[in-house]
Amino acid sequence: MGLATARCLADDGARVAIVARTAADLERATDDLTRRGSPDALGLVADVGDEQRIEQVFAELSERWGNELNILINTAGPDVQGSFDELTDEQWRRAIDQGVMGMVHTVRAALPLLRNAEWARIVNFSAHSTQRQSTVLAAYTAAKAMVNSVSKNLSLLLAPDEILVNVVSPGSVASEALTGWARSIGVDGDDPYRLMDAITEHFGHPAHLPRAGLPDEVGAVAAFLASRRNSYMTGANVNVDGGSDFL
Repeated sequence: MGLATARCLADDGARVAIVARTAADLERATDDLTRRGSPDALGLVADVGDEQRIEQVFAELSERWGNELNILINTAGPDVQGSFDELTDEQWRRAIDQGVMGMVHTVRAALPLLRNAEWARIVNFSAHSTQRQSTVLAAYTAAKAMVNSVSKNLSLLLAPDEILVNVVSPGSVASEALTGWARSIGVDGDDPYRLMDAITEHFGHPAHLPRAGLPDEVGAVAAFLASRRNSYMTGANVNVDGGSDFL
């Protein structure tokens, strides 16, 4: 979903930098972004959990592009599954480090550049499981709930600077991780209808629509929230979930 969002921004002509842990993946992605129309697309190797490296990343961006940044999008999330009575302390810590502290590191490092810009947006990725619980996602959901809380607080803090902060909460989306999981249990993850059936059975998260979502469908919403076209929405949590009965 992060790459899909970057592609949407590149299609709009934005200059896009992406951060990931694997250089080979970054090279392929930046080539694609350049073809789509992103001038000077940039890939930077980093783990968002490494605060010092994240500070270096934004220093590199500042040297390359100048002392302003319009958009920050955080899509990284925890890879921890399990019920409350299964999870170890280490898994709880990993969920929070991956799901929350990475966002904290990037926002902290980016804020001086965002404040220097004429306009700025922050978009953080959460999850629909914060609104409809699944017992097999206890730590994952807790981390995403923290993302919601921190984002809401940031929207209040940064409102005087007119920096808009919003959250995207994807539902059941055919991401690489989810389609890979489906294949591991013998389900065709490339078929969004069969994928939704598996998600409904395993996680208890059906949707009104009979299929899983596609990454591009989430990316388009995130790209709007990150754009100048979004001029008066802040502190919002936007569900991209195919329809649900969230309270």
